[in-house]
Amino acid sequence: MNKILIVDASVSDIRVMSNLLSRAGYAPLGVESIEAGKVEAAKLPPGAVIVTAVRLPDGTAKEFINWLKTEGFGFPVIAIVDNLGNMDAIDVMRGGGATDIIQRPAIDKQLVETVGQYAKAEHVVLTLDNQLLPRKSDAWQKIEKKIQAIAATNANAIIFGECGSGKEQVAHQIYLNSSREQKPHTVIEAGSAAFIGLHDPASERSELYNRIKSYFHKAAGGTIILKNVHLLSFEKQSVLLHILETEHPDVRVICTAEPELMKMVTEKTFRPNLFFILRQSDIAVPSLKETTEDIPEIADFFLKRYAAQTGKPRKHLDASAIKALKLYPWPGNVRELKDIVLFAAFHAKGNTITATDISFNLSDTSMTYDLSLRNPQRERDQILEAYQRGGNWKQAAKLLNITEKTLISLRKKYGIDSNGEIQS
Repeated sequence: MNKILIVDASVSDIRVMSNLLSRAGYAPLGVESIEAGKVEAAKLPPGAVIVTAVRLPDGTAKEFINWLKTEGFGFPVIAIVDNLGNMDAIDVMRGGGATDIIQRPAIDKQLVETVGQYAKAEHVVLTLDNQLLPRKSDAWQKIEKKIQAIAATNANAIIFGECGSGKEQVAHQIYLNSSREQKPHTVIEAGSAAFIGLHDPASERSELYNRIKSYFHKAAGGTIILKNVHLLSFEKQSVLLHILETEHPDVRVICTAEPELMKMVTEKTFRPNLFFILRQSDIAVPSLKETTEDIPEIADFFLKRYAAQTGKPRKHLDASAIKALKLYPWPGNVRELKDIVLFAAFHAKGNTITATDISFNLSDTSMTYDLSLRNPQRERDQILEAYQRGGNWKQAAKLLNITEKTLISLRKKYGIDSNGEIQS
C-alpha cells in the first residue's frame, strides 16, 4: 500500500485528501509545515508520492523540492496551486521542480487520478479508460442511443453529470463513433496544468490566447474534449469564446461539466454566449444512486479487471454485499464504487466479498446529504438508505429530518422490520 505524504497548512483539506486517498487504497499521512514534511519524507518507503501546497507557513514547495533533491530523495512531488494563472504555478513546474500540479478547487476530481500516475507498482490502480462500463438500466440504454445520435453530427456537446459518474467515457464514445475519429483529438482538463502550455513569444497575441489556440491547431479537423469546463476562469472563457466565435476553427468541442454549470450561466459567472456555442447538444448522465440496478454488473467488471491485473483468483460479491452497495448514497458515483470494491477485494480473506468486507467512508464530513422525505415515490428507499448510513433507527430519523415516532409509522407502512429488511 503506497504511502502518500500530504504537506498542507489547511487541516480541512488534508482531511479531504486523506479520505479520497484512503478510499482509493493508499496510506495517506498529513502534516502542516515543510519542517514536519522533511521529517516524514525521510521515513517514506519506496513507491511513495508527496503532495504539497505551493505556499506553507515556513516556506514554499520549491524550497521543499530543492531540499528533497539535495538529500537525494526522488519521490514524485505533486503541487497544489490555488490558481493556474499565477506565477506560483509556473514557478513550481519550472526547472525540474514539481512532477505535476493540481488545482485546489479540483482536488476531488484530480487528486487520486494524478497520484495514480506516479505511485509505483506496490499499489494496484485501475483507471477508468474510454470504454463504457457494462450497464443494463433503461437510463443508460437511452444514453447509448443518444451517443450514437450526437456522434452522427458535427455539433458541439456538453456532457452533464456529477463527479465520477462517467462523463468522460461518454465524451470519448461520441468522438470514437464520429466521422472525426480518424482525425486528431486532444483532451484538456480545464482545472489543471493544461493551459500552462505552448507559447510563441514572437506573437502579438496574449500568452493565454496562444496557449489555447495551440490546442485547436493540434486538433485541426478533429476533436477537443474539454473536461470540467465549469472550472474555466472568466478570462479563459473569453479567449475560448473569441476563438470559436470569430475564427470558426474546424474542431469539434465536447465538454464535460457538473450540474453547477447551469447555475453559473444564470448567475453570469459563466458566459452565456460561450455556453450556447458549446451546448449545441447535450447528455445528462444520471448519478449512480439513480441507477442502482447497474451496481452489480459494474462491480463485477472491476473485480474481473482486478483479478487480471493482480493475477489473483477472481472474487465475487454475495447478496449481502450487493444489498449494502445498493443502499449507499454514492456521492462519488462510479469512481467511488471502483475504489470501494477494489479496497474490499484487497482485504477480503476469501474469494467471496460480503457486506462485512465493504468499508464505506461514512465519516467524511466534507460532504453532506439531504435525505429529507420530499418525494413519496422514494420514501421507502430513503428510509432504508438512512438506516444503512446511520446504523440505527435513531440516527436514521435524524438523517430523514423526522421524529422517531413518524419513522416507526412509515416503517409499518412499508413493511420494514427492525433490521432494515422488507417483510413480504
